[in-house]
Amino acid sequence: MKKLRSGYTTGACAAASAKAAAMLLFTGVAQDTVEIPFPDGSRVQFDIVQSRFLDDAHSRAMASVIKDAGDDPDVTNGARIDATVYAGDCDDGRREPLMILGGKGVGEITKRGLAVSVGNPAINPVPQKMIREAVTEAMGAAGKEDCCLDISISIPDGEELALKTLNSRLGIVGGLSVLGTTGIVRPISADAWTATISTSMDVAKEAGLEDVILSTGRTSERAVQEALHLPEEAQVMMGDYLHFSLDEAGKHGFKRIHLAAMWAKVMKAGMKIPQTHVRNGALEVQAALDFLQGLGADDTLIDALQGSNTAREIYGRLVDRDEREMITKVCEAAREYAMEVSGLEVTVYLVDATTTIVTRTG
Repeated sequence: MKKLRSGYTTGACAAASAKAAAMLLFTGVAQDTVEIPFPDGSRVQFDIVQSRFLDDAHSRAMASVIKDAGDDPDVTNGARIDATVYAGDCDDGRREPLMILGGKGVGEITKRGLAVSVGNPAINPVPQKMIREAVTEAMGAAGKEDCCLDISISIPDGEELALKTLNSRLGIVGGLSVLGTTGIVRPISADAWTATISTSMDVAKEAGLEDVILSTGRTSERAVQEALHLPEEAQVMMGDYLHFSLDEAGKHGFKRIHLAAMWAKVMKAGMKIPQTHVRNGALEVQAALDFLQGLGADDTLIDALQGSNTAREIYGRLVDRDEREMITKVCEAAREYAMEVSGLEVTVYLVDATTTIVTRTG
């Protein structure tokens, strides 16, 4: 089996571009490469494909990185990610020292339910943090720690590339999202994923474990691991391969599955959707509302949830209405499906973006 090559997220590329632009602004020297910090504490070097001043006064500097997504079928692979850096107004009491703005090809959020608030550029929280950390390094090296900077991120082909995504349906208009939680793009391959899942379970059995953690992502995995303190071998990153992983856990003969996921994935499990990646079908809001109605949601609650744009927004409205019982029922439905497929005892953990276990069933 060919080993697939990992790449780097749009957020990581934006951070590298921003650091190179800041270094040019402060030193007058264009960089061929820059090194930036990643969320896991590692450091990665990026090639800079262009770096120049945008005005005669040398007050605005820009730099670019070409995104390499590795072997992942990412529509942004090969896209140019630009950053422009210039002095901001430090006297504006409303601003942060480093303001991150969306330029050409970066979408704007127009609907609730996403990681960024309505009206803001579609640059997610982790990429924003990576950009600020990278630029802060450039400021420190130049002795400019007290500067206020505006950092504008652009993707020249972003608007055209966004037509190949679900962005407009989700309420991201005018371009792409700047995404990434780790800085690294790991290739999506069914064979690679399922082989890794099976191998992880083999290792867990060899270690003599009776419990296994199946998680859809790093946030949910970390939350449950911190609560249970199981050996590292118990952690199986199933990603979106829900049905396969449940079935495989049953074949391996574990006694209990600890199923960890965030809301959208838990809801899909409750709805018996076997593969939870959006490329296999975005969660249809009406289907989700029908599912909730089947769990006992009354007409008043369904009316309150109408118009939701995403599963995240459905969850937010449930929380706002203190519908804890309905949230628990969704988790219980996910547990029933997981037990049906695996034939094992299952505990379901609903985890939120702050790595907090919100609900535990089973």
